[in-house]
Amino acid sequence: MTEPSTSLETFANPAPERDYTVRMIIPEFSCLCPKTGQPDFATLKLEYVPHERCVELKSLKLYIWSFRSRGAFHEAVTNEILGDLVAATAPRFMRLLAKFNVRGGIYTTVVAEHRQSGWTCASSITLP
Repeated sequence: MTEPSTSLETFANPAPERDYTVRMIIPEFSCLCPKTGQPDFATLKLEYVPHERCVELKSLKLYIWSFRSRGAFHEAVTNEILGDLVAATAPRFMRLLAKFNVRGGIYTTVVAEHRQSGWTCASSITLP
């Protein structure tokens, strides 16, 4: 049986010479409200420009699952996840958007970013 895990596995970036973006949507994130113990649900949107390592998807799924029974404020859990992913992959750029479902009539969205020192985003190209 598969269990939640707090470790993140990585693999070598197959194209480290190129800036490209990896985008993932994780629609079933949950943790517990640290005040009430009630469940909080969110959709996580992760996007990153890898450097030498990419995050392995099954380990990411098991890592996200590890938050299900933990109490955490939205701001704290978003920054913790970003910090762990940055520590595991050392990306050129990473952004995590956590869009939490309504709680007490309030929707909360937290956006946290990491940018590798000296890295700048290439300008986008508009094609006809």
